[in-house]
Amino acid sequence: MPDLQHLLVFIAAGWLLNLTPGPDVLCITTHALRSGARAGIVAGLGVTAGCFIHVFAAALGVGALLAASATAFTALKIAGAAYLVWTGFKLLGAKPPGVERVDVPPAEASLGWRQAFLAGFWTNVLNPKVAIFFLAFVPQFIAPDAPDKALAFLLLGVLFNVNSIPVNTGWAMVAGWLVRRAAVRQGMHWFERAAGVLFITFGLRLALADNPSR
Repeated sequence: MPDLQHLLVFIAAGWLLNLTPGPDVLCITTHALRSGARAGIVAGLGVTAGCFIHVFAAALGVGALLAASATAFTALKIAGAAYLVWTGFKLLGAKPPGVERVDVPPAEASLGWRQAFLAGFWTNVLNPKVAIFFLAFVPQFIAPDAPDKALAFLLLGVLFNVNSIPVNTGWAMVAGWLVRRAAVRQGMHWFERAAGVLFITFGLRLALADNPSR
């Protein structure tokens, strides 16, 4: 593990990176605006679960395979791009939510949260650039003389993911607060259209992206 100074830099850099808008943040805020802050928080937990998959895979060498193999990278890239574009078209075709909020039965709320979790999970785990990011970012904070570099990588990756939870929760809380404003609720139809266009844009950008490790 790095010393305290480098550890604090690692944590601060992780927070800044998680504050950067992208498909994960858009997924969280879209669910929070559509179904409330709790749904956004659950979507954020799905994103974190996807990040854990990338961390464990990188520690096992799968991330290195994605970085080295054009075929593996392209296959995951196409799957991720297709998922983002599909999500975008779903938002473009979504029915406008009602202006007035109503009580949702627990069973329906549970189903909605499960969908939110899976949406966050697949948005993250199908993005090969996340795996390449961990391979490029985390090793910078591993001491050259570390006795077990794989374990150090795993611990730093877990720390990065745990630290992302407050940031993702913050995005969800802000979006949940905004949706309680009447003017925002009335504009939700247009927000979902804009979010749909952004998801499609992210998907097309991912489809056209080269392996960043090359």
